[in-house]
Amino acid sequence: MRLKQWLFISIALFLSALIFIFFFLHIQFDYTPEKEEIAAHKVNNRNGYDYWEEYISNEYAEQLLETEGGKAKLLEKNGAVKIDNELLELGRKTFYTETFGNERFLTDLMGIIDGPLTIGNIIRALIALKGEGTTNLQVELAEDIKLGNKVYRKGELIDTGIDVAKGSYLPIGFPVTVSAGEIKIGISCAACHATFDPHTKKVIEGAPNTDFNGGLLMALATNSAAYFTHADIENIKKYIKDSSRTIENSEGKAEKLPDPESLERAVDEAFIKWPRGNLDTTIDLTSNPIQIPDAFTLNSHPYSWSGFAAVGNFKGLSTFNNNVHAQNTDSLTQAGLSKELFGMDKEVYIGTVLQKAAHKKYRYKTSMGVKPSDFLKERDPTRGTDGLSDVIESPNYTKVSYVAPAGFIASSPGYKFSEQVNALSAWQNTLQPPERKGTFNNKIVLEGREVFKRANCIACHAGQALTNNKIISVNKIGTEPSRAKAFKKTEKIFGESVLYSLDTPVPLSKKLKILKVPIEHLDKEQLEMSFAHGDSQGGYKVPSLIGLYWSAPYLHEGGVAVGVNINNDIGVPGTLLKGKTPDPYNSLKALVDRQLRNKVVQANKTSLELKKVHIKGEGHDFWVDEEAGFTSEEQEKLIEYLLSLTSVTNNK
Repeated sequence: MRLKQWLFISIALFLSALIFIFFFLHIQFDYTPEKEEIAAHKVNNRNGYDYWEEYISNEYAEQLLETEGGKAKLLEKNGAVKIDNELLELGRKTFYTETFGNERFLTDLMGIIDGPLTIGNIIRALIALKGEGTTNLQVELAEDIKLGNKVYRKGELIDTGIDVAKGSYLPIGFPVTVSAGEIKIGISCAACHATFDPHTKKVIEGAPNTDFNGGLLMALATNSAAYFTHADIENIKKYIKDSSRTIENSEGKAEKLPDPESLERAVDEAFIKWPRGNLDTTIDLTSNPIQIPDAFTLNSHPYSWSGFAAVGNFKGLSTFNNNVHAQNTDSLTQAGLSKELFGMDKEVYIGTVLQKAAHKKYRYKTSMGVKPSDFLKERDPTRGTDGLSDVIESPNYTKVSYVAPAGFIASSPGYKFSEQVNALSAWQNTLQPPERKGTFNNKIVLEGREVFKRANCIACHAGQALTNNKIISVNKIGTEPSRAKAFKKTEKIFGESVLYSLDTPVPLSKKLKILKVPIEHLDKEQLEMSFAHGDSQGGYKVPSLIGLYWSAPYLHEGGVAVGVNINNDIGVPGTLLKGKTPDPYNSLKALVDRQLRNKVVQANKTSLELKKVHIKGEGHDFWVDEEAGFTSEEQEKLIEYLLSLTSVTNNK
């Protein structure tokens, strides 16, 4: 056979193989850094057991195993999680690669790559890096689009804030799947809680992605209205334009759906106001994004800005990690709770989310003559739970609880109930931040520690992680109040904190053991404050100070921001809204110096965008400045001390 014939056959076989792979196999492409690609940092040795909020070392476990009661305490079926190298490896894998199927919502329903942001242009942007890596993947738009009052033009480069590691042609935290001839993009924890350091060319595990432009990316989606509960949509009826677009609601009555285009424009207008590094994570129909937190989690409980994640495994960290995937990356999971949370019938809610779905498989039309829930049920790959992601209803759903605020637990088939989330928590607790860039004088750091004590910062920021693990009333701390009451409506549907036994295989069988998660030992007033239940208006947790160098700007809203130029780069308008990275030293100075803070607050007030998304930079009025009796040199020493904090040891 001639060479040309062999060449033709070889090419044909190769193309056939590609076609087979593309159309018939399910393949995921994702990035997980090798050891040499990670910035050097200390590791917390945490092998042992977790029993709800209690950490049990291996040494203590040996003592417990000598009694029948101790043996029972360490059993998985009773709520214990064994922390070993295998679990930690699963946690790391989950952090980088696990989406719990959210690519179905983000790609098929929201249409994240169906609008001006296309997979082809993303690939071209990745190739253009030539393996050098970036903290901000710039992607060319494929078409014109108007978002709010701004027009984005075809060919314009947009800042995504997506990180790409050196030598990689895949973004950090955005797994790509190819299945049945379709390309889908999902999101994992690493997209927001890991970053590429352009100076060292290393990945920093646990550091927040402070320039992630999530609001813009979602606004570019063709059905961002699917995420409308995170925007300023006070009343869905405001967007009803056509009285003939009706569906049958849960009570068998005709009810109108909002106009999809009007709702889309309103949601987009809210999303593009989110500063980089901020995401709205609460379904309170208010656009009030919070700053992406770090993942240096050991001893920094309770978790989240309000401390709502205080119950369950790993002192509530698993509850916090679960909430991201069980609620925030798939709005359909809240369909069964829509009446109580949003004042919307379930059918109206589902119809609203689906009516502009990117994939025709999920696109609902009122002319179909079927209930939206029945339409979705026929197409739902999870078969049996609200939403498109891999989640499981909590045992007492449609109630929510301290341990399941969304009513669901993220768990993939083939694993045990909550196994991946618990593994993720165990692994996060091993992380410590790397040292800050440059060098610092140990003598100055120690003197700064003394200033820290004399200023009484230690009254709240005490212990190994420099937090007293408490929630402070919003009225006392004085920061912007809207986020503190974001969970208030859940009080209507609150139930007992229960989970399935941790040895339960997924998918669930019919015989299930239910565990009552202990909460009796926790402070009831603190728990109620974290959810703004009862008479409480909510509060904000005292954060850990570990890794401050990597987490500027400051406060839960990220409103205390100052750039490298302390005279010009003032506030969020002078930094994030201009694409400038806040400087940790200058931003910390603004946190403790009232004159500089006043400039920050005044700069923030000049922005109508920030006012709309409740970002002020106010509150936490604890000063270390001349008016408080400290010299500028003492203030500088304090800041140097704060920037040196990279370990949860020797901080008492």
